Amino acid sequence: MNKWIKALLFLVGAAILTRLIPFSSWFRILDTMIHELGHALMTLLMSGRVLSIELNPDHSGVTYSMLSSGGWSPVVVSLAGYVSASVFAILMFLGYARKRQGEGLMTITALAVIMIIFFVHKGYGLWWLIIFIIVNLIFYMLGPKIRNFYYLLLAFLVLEESVMGPLTLAILALSQPSQAGDASNLANMTVVPAIIWALLFFVFSLWCAKVALQLFWKKR
Repeated sequence: MNKWIKALLFLVGAAILTRLIPFSSWFRILDTMIHELGHALMTLLMSGRVLSIELNPDHSGVTYSMLSSGGWSPVVVSLAGYVSASVFAILMFLGYARKRQGEGLMTITALAVIMIIFFVHKGYGLWWLIIFIIVNLIFYMLGPKIRNFYYLLLAFLVLEESVMGPLTLAILALSQPSQAGDASNLANMTVVPAIIWALLFFVFSLWCAKVALQLFWKKR
């Protein structure tokens, strides 16, 4: 079977199965956290300033920032969100393939702590991060088998959301181009329409998903 078709079928099956797991929707905000953290870190790399980040229960998020320079900096920052989420999915499955689930879980927890210290100081996002950190520590202490299962669950949730996010963005870019988040921002800064940016995000997410699943199959 073609690797792309196999990856797509596996993604669809995993998306259906994980949605049957209680509280899976709550854990999917991890993808939003990585997305907004990607915007924030790229802003800092572009010599900008991050004012705050919001994480919302509907899986949306907002990074409030200021860039000290113009040019291509706003474009690079807008690209960073979806790209970071897709690359992070690969990194999670790389940790699984190398049997570094414990270290990977602690890394995710450390990122959540960084979010609280520097970026998220109020609202739903703050409470979500605090509870997420506590849950991670509990699963970490429950032993390797349960910890590894929990890590793999997070990895698949991040993988699915990293693909579903750009797909939803593409649909929104078709129906409401001015409301398509990062794609709309990029369209306003360039001559490229929002739907093209959304499709580029989607294609990149599919490539990253294929790489991530190859790591998973190789491990098995």
